[in-house]
Amino acid sequence: MENIYLTIVLAPLAGALIAGLFGRHIGRAGAHGVTILGVAVSTALSFLVFKRIVIDGAAVENLSVYTWAVSDGVRFEVGFLVDSLTAVMISVVTFVSLMVHIYTIGYMADDEHNWKDGSLSGNNSYQRFFSYISLFTFSMLMLVMSNNFLQLFFGWEAVGLVSYLLIGFWFQRDTAIYANLKAFLVNRVGDFGFLLGIAAVLMYFNSLDYADVFAAAPLLKDMTIQILPGSDWSLLSVIGILLFIGAMGKSAQVPLHVWLPDSMEGPTPISALIHAATMVTAGVFMVARMSPLYELSETALGFILVIGATTALFMGLVGLVQNDIKRVVAYSTLSQLGYMMVGLGASAYAAGIFHLATHAFFKALLFLAAGSVIIAMHHEQDIRKMGGLKKYMPITYWTSLVGSLALIGFPGFAGFYSKDAVI
Repeated sequence: MENIYLTIVLAPLAGALIAGLFGRHIGRAGAHGVTILGVAVSTALSFLVFKRIVIDGAAVENLSVYTWAVSDGVRFEVGFLVDSLTAVMISVVTFVSLMVHIYTIGYMADDEHNWKDGSLSGNNSYQRFFSYISLFTFSMLMLVMSNNFLQLFFGWEAVGLVSYLLIGFWFQRDTAIYANLKAFLVNRVGDFGFLLGIAAVLMYFNSLDYADVFAAAPLLKDMTIQILPGSDWSLLSVIGILLFIGAMGKSAQVPLHVWLPDSMEGPTPISALIHAATMVTAGVFMVARMSPLYELSETALGFILVIGATTALFMGLVGLVQNDIKRVVAYSTLSQLGYMMVGLGASAYAAGIFHLATHAFFKALLFLAAGSVIIAMHHEQDIRKMGGLKKYMPITYWTSLVGSLALIGFPGFAGFYSKDAVI
């Protein structure tokens, strides 16, 4: 099985490297061919793992693949923890990524007009784009399959870096540069809290391995530390809240949500991949993965619940008054991420992850449908200038309708069951 797990992670990386380094030589067909093949292999193997772990009920696997360093008794290693949570996440990430890769062939086919005449940047932009999205898939898989905090942090930072490259993909536009800097800086704020949380785990548990930390956590349940002289803080509450600050940045929770609507400057396939299905759900995944720690701290759970509920309500309200077709969908995503956090804060981890999975599919569908409309309208994104497109775009109409019904929780659609479970 170890070879299968390694292939799931490394196939998209291989595609990204080939498309990125040799894109000029293999051309457009070669670039999209090799990246789609890599992600397709990952998807097939992910479904195999899902069947084995979730449906057939195989045992949880915790493997150490490579030890990078041992310092003062602490092991820094690359490893995989494969349980039902991992199986669900890798299936969602690889499948949505595969669909986005295929969609991108059409979306980016006419990318030259987005670059200034005579600009060398636009020469191999198609190949570069495929390299980036495949690299993003690799980073996300490293994050969700990790069995230790070091690898989690590597994946966490890698998806942040690739999202920066993708949001600012059309870097000749000032708005794109502004948006990707904003995303990068806001994420740094969250990541500072995340890093402090990991440092606290290392300091008090003397290990970065999930299994060791989760096993030792109940023993430190009543331990207090003094951050400010004279006031005692529960250790696990501090760790839980610091880790959640990282999730607030990645999963765009109030007040670190400001980067997500601006990130719509990137090409639409990116909005579908990063801002609907994968990167923004990394924070939700992380909180679910850390549930053995959060269950020992009511304070941290209460904090998550309040932040999630605030985000769900206010971002939904802000979405009502937007005019840009992608921003409407982006604010809806923020609201749904709030829903997921509410589920986790109420200790309903299964419901939160169920909503994460259903939301990934219907929200990616809505973003891709929005991209279809934008291309058909010659890059017009103002919804006030749209309407009556059904007769011209029947397929996009029906797919959007299905996605919207799932999003509002219409009975019989996926969103109905997952939202109902959270509520």
